[in-house]
Amino acid sequence: MKKQFAVFGLGSFGESIALELQKLGCEVVAVDKDMERVKGIADSVSYAMQADIGDPDFVRSLGTRNLDGVVIAEAESLEASIMATLVCKEIGVPNVIAKAKNERHATVLKKIGADSIIFPEKEMGIRMAKNLMSASFTDWIALSPDYSIVETPMPVKWSGKTLQELDVRRNYEVNVVGIKSGAHVEVNPDPSEVLREDMVLILVGSNKALEAL
Repeated sequence: MKKQFAVFGLGSFGESIALELQKLGCEVVAVDKDMERVKGIADSVSYAMQADIGDPDFVRSLGTRNLDGVVIAEAESLEASIMATLVCKEIGVPNVIAKAKNERHATVLKKIGADSIIFPEKEMGIRMAKNLMSASFTDWIALSPDYSIVETPMPVKWSGKTLQELDVRRNYEVNVVGIKSGAHVEVNPDPSEVLREDMVLILVGSNKALEAL
């Protein structure tokens, strides 16, 4: 059975989430009070409708209790965001993810039961800053304040050796979770495989260990 999600608010952030969930095979209900935004996504998701997510009667009528989760991507209207979050949790939505405009907004969302709070612009800014400061990494995704996953070209000193020889977990305190060679990605690579300069590594480790590479 397909997972079902609702996305409230179809700005650039909400729209991108709705489209990606649909691509991943989920059923998506996309909601916004702006009819132009609704029309723009209608042909790309399961259902699209114009409505005020700050109206508790609408949220209840949507049958959100049957959904696997709701993403509240509307953050400009604090009242609408807070009301939608509150009603979704009241009627038993198992996973409510809410976008916050600022820390005060986030505090309120947490207090009324939001399962996850996101700051898309802030998180993207942190990610970009890390990429800029770590020129050797092609991508950097924070898993927590202290741990990250990165993509990095093969370190020159590792080329021609195997993961077993390098013993990266002990000597470098990182884990190699994947190796990219062209379009192919090898997950949990063979430790006896000889590493080449043209490979890209996918590493997980503490930020301190990753920055030391």
